[in-house]
Amino acid sequence: MADESLPFSGLTALAVEDEAIIAFMIEDMLGELGFAKVVHASSVDKALAILESTQPDVAVLDVNVAGTPVYPVADALKALDVPFAFASGYGRNGLPAEWANNPVIQKPFDLTRLRDALSACLVRP
Repeated sequence: MADESLPFSGLTALAVEDEAIIAFMIEDMLGELGFAKVVHASSVDKALAILESTQPDVAVLDVNVAGTPVYPVADALKALDVPFAFASGYGRNGLPAEWANNPVIQKPFDLTRLRDALSACLVRP
């Protein structure tokens, strides 16, 4: 039986974030939540390359990655049926209508907000 204190035990997460300090924070938080593996991409191109060989269970996407919108990665994840949450300082208002139903983590965020958003991602209808 899975440890309820580590609800994401054994899962792989993709974190797309260009700010190194924030990326390390997200990786640490994902580790605390029990993720077995965290794959990090600091650009949209790197994230797309990762998705050619790795299919994560869930992803956290910074909306603006080194000045580039992350939406091509969101499209790729959607095509792979991989759930994801956006992380943004602008919150839900910064997203195009197409992505309005995805979970959004308002920056700055803490472990609880990250856990709640990822839990919402993994709940399938």
